[in-house]
Amino acid sequence: MNIQGQAALVTGGGSGLGEATARELARLGAKVAILDVNLANAEKVAAEIGGVACQCDVTSPDSVQAAIDTATAAHGPARILMQIAGIGSAKRVVGKDGNAAPLEDFVRVVNVNLIGTYNVARLFAAACAKLEPMEDGERGAMVFTASVAAFDGQVGQQAYSASKAGVAGMTLPMARDLAQHGIRVCTIAPGLFATPLMKTLPEAVQVSLAASIPFPQRLGKPEEFAQLAAHIVSNCHLNGEVIRLDGALRMAPR
Repeated sequence: MNIQGQAALVTGGGSGLGEATARELARLGAKVAILDVNLANAEKVAAEIGGVACQCDVTSPDSVQAAIDTATAAHGPARILMQIAGIGSAKRVVGKDGNAAPLEDFVRVVNVNLIGTYNVARLFAAACAKLEPMEDGERGAMVFTASVAAFDGQVGQQAYSASKAGVAGMTLPMARDLAQHGIRVCTIAPGLFATPLMKTLPEAVQVSLAASIPFPQRLGKPEEFAQLAAHIVSNCHLNGEVIRLDGALRMAPR
């Protein structure tokens, strides 16, 4: 798919990997809608790239549909969906106090990362399937965000790893499901990236984490994630695949 002139939705586009992806799509000529639970962040990025900001809770069908409707009114129907909204958590199953981890924490992470991803995907796909096909019969492309934690999660990452493993596991069956409509589905599983959240950690911790990456021995750059996301959209034969973007990192138990 030629990104130039296409309407795109980016969940979590107000910061971090989502912001970098929104900026890359805009640079390539897409009309970008920033869907983010933090409207102020979304508005800031949208203003800088000439896009539109939509407050969006990915777990809410009504919120997502309203955001898609707003984006469609501004840019026309979207053929590109970048799903980057997500949250993290670190809770041991049995805490130092001997008590079990609160179930609410696990549910919250799975709701946002996994159910939220499916929620946005189903609503985007339903609209996209109604569009006229382009070259090769393609109608649209979706890129999800998993994590290397889906495959080698660390101590305390049960909720996060399970949610991201769910996203990875959903990729192929959804690609097969939507093949009849000409909609492709791929997932990126990033490793350690220099996001705003990462930068809140002490410098020594960041250096130590970077040193654990075989090559290049540094944190990933958000623009490197964005470049891969854009390439997936432009390469029509990429479908049903989960791609690790991690510098050959394999996470240690802790």
